[in-house]
Order: sequence, then structure tokens, then C-alpha cells
Amino acid sequence: MYKKAGFLLLFLITFGAALSAQTVTFEEYDPPSTLKVPENPLTRAKFPFIDIHSHQWRMGERDLNKLASEMDGINMGLMVNLSGGSGKNIVDAIKNIKTNQPKRFIVFANVNFSNIGDDGWGERAAAQLQRDYDQGARGLKIFKSLGFSVKDKDGNRVAVDDSRIDPVWAKCGELGIPVLIHTADPKPFWDEHDANNERWLELKLRPRRKRDANNPVPWETLIQEQHNVFKKHKNTIFIAAHMAWFANDLVKLGSLLDEMPNMMVEIGAVIAELGRQPRFAKKFLEKYQDRVLFGKDAYNPGEYATYFRVLETEDEYFPYYKRYHAFWKMYGLGLSDNVLKKIYYKNALRIVPDIDSSIFPE
Repeated sequence: MYKKAGFLLLFLITFGAALSAQTVTFEEYDPPSTLKVPENPLTRAKFPFIDIHSHQWRMGERDLNKLASEMDGINMGLMVNLSGGSGKNIVDAIKNIKTNQPKRFIVFANVNFSNIGDDGWGERAAAQLQRDYDQGARGLKIFKSLGFSVKDKDGNRVAVDDSRIDPVWAKCGELGIPVLIHTADPKPFWDEHDANNERWLELKLRPRRKRDANNPVPWETLIQEQHNVFKKHKNTIFIAAHMAWFANDLVKLGSLLDEMPNMMVEIGAVIAELGRQPRFAKKFLEKYQDRVLFGKDAYNPGEYATYFRVLETEDEYFPYYKRYHAFWKMYGLGLSDNVLKKIYYKNALRIVPDIDSSIFPE
């Protein structure tokens, strides 16, 4: 009797363990790799780099000496703050920079779309941008709210290519400052949330990112609106954020760069796309080495290491730092020094005025 009870208990324990293993969810399944390959994790970039895509709110109040010290740790030579605002915010930020770290920061202005639709709005917005430039702003950042949630005084969606904004784009060309513009989001956010969606986990964990197919318009419409602006304003340099959301289709992105010579891209938040296609991505970056800039987006010193590893090493099968962005493993591209220098800082030096180049190698 006791022997039977023992067998029964052992069976229940074994069955329970097996059942527990079978109930591991996709969200939980993230086993450490058993692969043994050479590893070259990096904490500093090989060359000083310019982060063209960072956000520091209320920069006039930041301790820039402390921030610069953090930047030194990862070899960031210069940070471009895209969240400069306008008016007094620009004045305060530039004053703080000049007083404490005059060589380490550049500020981009932003447009206030309130009251768009009023007579003369475009001209007034362009005049404000001129004042922000005079105070020290050296670029313009357009947030993704344009095309999504910006509405005119009558409550209508303002398209990215709305002609009422034309004076602003033209002013940027006149001043010789670039426009870094974020339009739309990854295409899968508009697709069905099912087993065929690569962003399934992200959308499950961040359900507010999911959009209906026509919310507010199809993804293709937003992207085309952006490209219409690039084509219309050929004298203005546009930096399409996040590799224009075509980092997963480099053939298409290459055709766009060929078609629009005033278009550039930056790699913020899409390094995982490059890292899963190392051979093809390397060829792309070699071909378009003059059109790609380094960007990160959210400033977190510990996360830059993944970017350095993808760009600089030939490491194999290593993880991204946010699994819900990329559940796949990545590989290093092993870019040449010449290409690295262009992506890290030379391309930014060419298109963003008044950066002190003395902290960067020749």
C-alpha cells in the first residue's frame, strides 16, 4: 500500500513539473543561449560620436556638467537635444550650454501647431523659428503628433504635407538647418494583432500602441505625406527618424534615398533590424555611408553598448536589450573605420551648423 502511494506521489510530482513546463507563456520564454562563441561586448564607442536623436526636457535646468560626464563614459562627443521647445526654453537652454558645456550640446527647436489655420499662421511660425535660430537653435524637430493628433482650428487632422506648414520647411532651407522628422510608427502597429505580427509581444505588453488600419489614416498615407514634403522642399535637408521605418526593407529605403537626395536617416531604436541582417545591412551602410547618422532616441547610457556592438564588432547571436522590441538575436556588422566615422560624427558635422569639430578626429 505504501509503495503504491509512493509511486502515486512520484507520478503527481513528475506530472506537475511537466505540466508546469508546458504552461510557460511566450512572454516568459526567454532561455539563456547555450551557444559558445567569441564575445566582444563594448561599453564605449570606438570614436567620439554625435547622438543626433536625444531628448532632454527643460534643458535650461539640467546639470550639464553631470550629463557631460556620463557622456564621456560612453565616448559621446555631442548630444543633439531634439526637445528644445521654442522661445524662452531655447534661450534658457542655450544660456546653460554656453555657461557650462559650450562644446557638447546642440539644441533643435520645435513648432507650436496651436491655432494652425488662422490667417498667417505659417508665416508667424517661420518667424518664430527665425528667432529661435537667432537665439542658438540649430535644427528643427517634428514630433509624430503631426499627422496623428495635430488638428487645425476647425478640428481637422493636419496632414504632414499640409501646405500651411510650407513656410516652416522653407525657412529651414533658408537658414541651412536640418529637420529631423518622426512620422508614423512601425507598420505592424497598423496590422492585425495575430500570430503573423512580428510586434505581437510588444502590442500585447503595450496595447495602446496598436492602431486600427485607418487610425488616423493608413500607414502608407502617413509615409507618403512625409515623402511629399521631402520632394516639395528640395533645398531643405530632412532626417527621417528611425530609418524612415524601412530598416526592415533596405532595398526600399535605398530606392527612397536615391529618389530624394535631400533625405537622410538615423538609426535610433532600429538597431535590432540592422543586427538581424548583418551582411545585407553592412552593404547598405557602405553604399549609403554619407546618408546615415547615429541616433539612439531615449537617453540611457547602458543601452548604447548594443549599438556599438552591432556597428563595430563581428559578434554573433547576442540579444537586444528590450525583448519586446526584438525577440530575435543579433549579429555584428564589423563596419570599417571610415564608415563608422561617417555614421558616428562626420555626417552630422556636415549638415548641422556650428558644431565644434575640435573634439572629433579628422
